[in-house]
Amino acid sequence: MNRTIKNATVKRFHYENHSQLKAPPADDMAAYNYARRLKTLNGLTPYEYICKSRISEPERFILNPIHQIPGPNT
Repeated sequence: MNRTIKNATVKRFHYENHSQLKAPPADDMAAYNYARRLKTLNGLTPYEYICKSRISEPERFILNPIHQIPGPNT
């Protein structure tokens, strides 16, 4: 995952200074977690896999992952 994010950000964009580079790439993380389907998760996105796991093993979760989706005001 780290290499995927690095290839999508550091190697494609120009950063003015080191602090911009250290800032979390929120858009890239959201795209990875909510849109990218992974073979290791049987074609599910990481978010879909977590929601599916919560249904089958609810005792492992404290928070409801559905409440963690970024909304229009985030």
